[in-house]
Amino acid sequence: MLLAVALWLGAHSGAVAAIDGRVVGVVDGDTIDVLVDRQPIRIRLAEIDAPERRQPFGTQSRNALAKITFGREVRVVESSTDRYGRTVGTVFIGARNVNGEMVASGMAWAYRRYLLDVGYLQLELNAREQRVGLWRDPYPIAPWAWRRIGKGS
Repeated sequence: MLLAVALWLGAHSGAVAAIDGRVVGVVDGDTIDVLVDRQPIRIRLAEIDAPERRQPFGTQSRNALAKITFGREVRVVESSTDRYGRTVGTVFIGARNVNGEMVASGMAWAYRRYLLDVGYLQLELNAREQRVGLWRDPYPIAPWAWRRIGKGS
């Protein structure tokens, strides 16, 4: 099943500009630093939202993203720039869609506010049904709700 997910996600990028570089930092479960021409570029993974640092599964989410990406060569297919000046995009290692893997492994939610590819909802549903990652918690709180109730990062 994971192969099918990876192939489906690899075929759905939708953007035109790309950044190639090595991951030199993992800030949290949905933000990395990519070194390009000896300059780090902060990348916010598009269409997903990972638990905040102090939120349950925040550390596990960051560690999962680090395990997948740290020190690896990636291609970031850019979709926009956020209000903090970060590049927002889909991160690939070869044909592997890292954003999708984070959702499929239960380490992030499909970010409904910015969702363009509804396939992320199916990945989230599958993770919920399999009770993997943060879905082991009987009452997980979405990061956008966590921030709204003032728990902070």
